Amino acid sequence: MTKDELRAELERQAQRFTNVYGGEITTYAAEREPERKPWRKKPTVLDQVFQRELQKLEQEKHADCESAATGQA
Repeated sequence: MTKDELRAELERQAQRFTNVYGGEITTYAAEREPERKPWRKKPTVLDQVFQRELQKLEQEKHADCESAATGQA
């Protein structure tokens, strides 16, 4: 079945519905397809552990800097 045949069939069914059943047909615009989101890699367990270690090191560095600053003051 081609697109033109399908359109003709749908038009025929719509006419039949309005004539026989007295129904009302509302046509809607096609919805936009959702935009694709960029693919992102799901973090592995090793990635998560690495991030935690980095955070620990940054916290230790920050704590060392603060203790050195309070020791000088």
